Amino acid sequence: MIDLNHGSGTQYATPQALPGITNALGAAIDRALEARNGAERPRTYVSSSGLGRSCLRQIQYDFLAVSKDEGQNFAPKTLRIFEAGHRCEDMVASWLRLAGFDLRTERDDGRQFGFTALGGRFKGHIDGCIVSGPVAMPYPALWETKALGTSSWKDTVKRGVAVSKPVYAAQIALYQAYLDLPNPALFTALNRDTMEIYAELVPFDAALAQQMSDRAVAVVRASDAQDILPREAVEPTSVVCKGGMAAGHWHPPCAWAERCWRAKR
Repeated sequence: MIDLNHGSGTQYATPQALPGITNALGAAIDRALEARNGAERPRTYVSSSGLGRSCLRQIQYDFLAVSKDEGQNFAPKTLRIFEAGHRCEDMVASWLRLAGFDLRTERDDGRQFGFTALGGRFKGHIDGCIVSGPVAMPYPALWETKALGTSSWKDTVKRGVAVSKPVYAAQIALYQAYLDLPNPALFTALNRDTMEIYAELVPFDAALAQQMSDRAVAVVRASDAQDILPREAVEPTSVVCKGGMAAGHWHPPCAWAERCWRAKR
């Protein structure tokens, strides 16, 4: 029996970490995350969340659920970041409600609010709609929120969402148009590292909404006609393909770059 009497004189060994426990635990979690992600059914529609990307062919590959290049599926670290973003969204929503905002994020059946167009082949789901609140601003207002790392968050604060995050701006414009919410949208960004919140009212950009809607139509029509849309880049070393900064915007590496450049055109 273990002697818990501190005055007994019994010598206790200091805690010892099991060999490789960090790696073993991480590997087990990574396998579970990859298995869960692999079991999810691919989308069968053009998503409003990706229409602001530079390359129409990339959007088309995503819509058609074309297999990604080897090694280009989401890494476990990325899956963890995605999940953290969803949890942060729930936190910010709860804080807004605590502060007195009437925020609606779900229908009575538990589904997100959203829109469907092109016979169900173009869809978008919003984070929420603010009906009223303690801050002087036009209501009702679309609410869109993101969780960002410090560098990305600071750039958004400095330049605003339309310049710093054009993909998000395109998403917001589409939601405002299709859900008939022309008042300025409330965009919030949570710094994952410091928990600081940035808020911005984003005016409705009708021209941007129309441009993005036209893109969705182009993707669906070309896919129906079995036509492959043109690449945005003129060479495979472009940041649109390889990833990197260009014109002040970050482009993640394209998951179909090798497949794309093996194609004849």
